[in-house]
Order: sequence, then C-alpha cells, then structure tokens
Amino acid sequence: MGVFITFEGCEGSGKSTQLQLLKDYLTKLGVDFIFAREPGGTVISEKIRSIILDKSHAEMSDECEALLYASARAQLLNEVIIPALNAGKMVILDRYVDSSLAYQAYARGLGFDFIAKINDFALNGCPPDLTLFLDISPEDAFKRKGGVDESDRLELQGLNFHTKVYEGYLSLAEKFPSRFVKVDCHGEKLQTHEKIINILKEKGYLR
Repeated sequence: MGVFITFEGCEGSGKSTQLQLLKDYLTKLGVDFIFAREPGGTVISEKIRSIILDKSHAEMSDECEALLYASARAQLLNEVIIPALNAGKMVILDRYVDSSLAYQAYARGLGFDFIAKINDFALNGCPPDLTLFLDISPEDAFKRKGGVDESDRLELQGLNFHTKVYEGYLSLAEKFPSRFVKVDCHGEKLQTHEKIINILKEKGYLR
C-alpha cells in the first residue's frame, strides 16, 4: 500500500502554495506520487465541484451540499485514490473528509454524526494516514490573501461562518491526534514548507 496524505485549512490559508512547493520537492526527489483536489480530481467530480461552488446556487440546501461533497469524494476514491494506493504510490490530496466535517458538521450545524455517517459510506474504508492542517485564523488568512473571492460561493459566506469552520478544524485536531497535525503558517511560505517537510520526515514518509 502507498501513503495517503491530506491537506486541510480555511480559505486563504495558503494550501495551494504549500501543495505546489511540496509537489516540486517530491518531483526533485523522484517520489512516485499523485496529486488531486476535492471536490474534483475526475471528470465527474469536477462537474460536481462546479455545481457546489457556483455562486448562483445560493438556494442550495446544506444537506444537498453535504451529499454532493460525499458523492464527488466517492468517485475520486474509486477512480483515482484507491488504485494509486494499491499501486504503492504516495497520494497528496487537497481537502478530504475533514473539510466536510469542518464546513458542514460544525459550521453548517448538520452535526458530526450525520456527516460522518454519509462519509463512512463514501470513504469505503479509506482514511488518510496523515492530515496536515494549515493553522491560521480566517481573519488573518483573508487579510493575507487580500479579501474574499467574489466568484466563490463558500468564500462569500462571511467571517462568522469561516470562524466556525476554523473552530471545527481545531476540534478535529483534538479528536484525531494520531493523524491530525497542526502546522503554524503565519510565517513566510518557505518557513511553512520546511515545517511540512520536517513533519513528513519525522513520520517516516520521506527520507
């Protein structure tokens, strides 16, 4: 089996930057890895992503949103992630089930049990080996990225919503301490990158 590493964080936490730095690093090392994002990563999952994030879908119910995320996740797992892990590859995923728990269970108020139940079916017994949470508050994150993306339905939810998301992530870090690692990302991007590499080495995933 390969190794399954997920990245989590609030909007504007710097995930895209850190994932690109990690991809460049792994490529130079010659590591056999694949990268995907959630929701997305397959033709079907990307179509679901476009439905979820479209700001014209303001009437979308919280339950519909949660089920769409789980559907996109199930397709990505079966089509991409599980075959890659079975082939012994490292899988790097931008968001996974913890995003659903933070956004839908905590921030939307749908409850941990409901989100966990629908994702237990979607995950098909495939939890991540390691989850790296880029730890920065929404207020600091939005300041750093220069404001909200007006085309993104989730970014338009407001600071109160994103604060609940952040608090949800902190709760998850306490709930799953064996795999959930907080990475302070208030510093320069290369400092954060170095922290991530050191964590992967300490866990034995990199030499």
